[in-house]
Amino acid sequence: MEDYISIRISALAEEDRPREKLLLRGKGNLSDAELIAILIGSGSRSLSAVDLAKHILHSVDNDLARLARMSVNDLKKFKGIGEAKAISIVSALELGRRRKTADPQKKIKISCSGDVYELMRGELLDESIEYFYALLLNRNNQVIKKQLISQGGTSATIADPKLIFKYAMENLASALILVHNHPSGNLKPSASDISLTKKLCLVGKNLELPVLDHVIFTDLGYFSFADEGMI
Repeated sequence: MEDYISIRISALAEEDRPREKLLLRGKGNLSDAELIAILIGSGSRSLSAVDLAKHILHSVDNDLARLARMSVNDLKKFKGIGEAKAISIVSALELGRRRKTADPQKKIKISCSGDVYELMRGELLDESIEYFYALLLNRNNQVIKKQLISQGGTSATIADPKLIFKYAMENLASALILVHNHPSGNLKPSASDISLTKKLCLVGKNLELPVLDHVIFTDLGYFSFADEGMI
């Protein structure tokens, strides 16, 4: 085994410690050795976690593909790598392999109220209580997330504007569409539906997060505020 000059992570400046460096500078600024050091947590008596990670990488000529082919038993041959640490490394590399081979999920684009109705059928069809959702959209009107806001009784649910726009901003949405169901099958918006929609549209305008539509869902059809010129 080659000799390495070891500096324990706790003795490094805060910005040079892998975990802190990830938080301060972002994951892209960490070396392969630093990322592996985070996985293994601690090194051996003579090597820091970073140095131990460098030693493992050196054994495979810094080739992550070769490292990914190593088994738990292969990794356990390194002093300071027990079963738990070896499993962490193998698991992380397997996740990376799966991520590489997975098909990227195609984002659904909303072009009309009918798209909203079809998108929400899985969540709202045959439901006996009211649910309120916000569809969070990017600049291309593609759905970032279907966010459940609240659920209530058979005739009403509460939608908190602060919560709705908090989710929208956290997910960096550029616009949103409101959706809630009427288990009764009544397509006509209630007075509270109209009042809430006006309030949310105003908040959205002030935050530059426009509400594009509010769709009332029933099992047999839907009502669109946008289609009816109410937004």
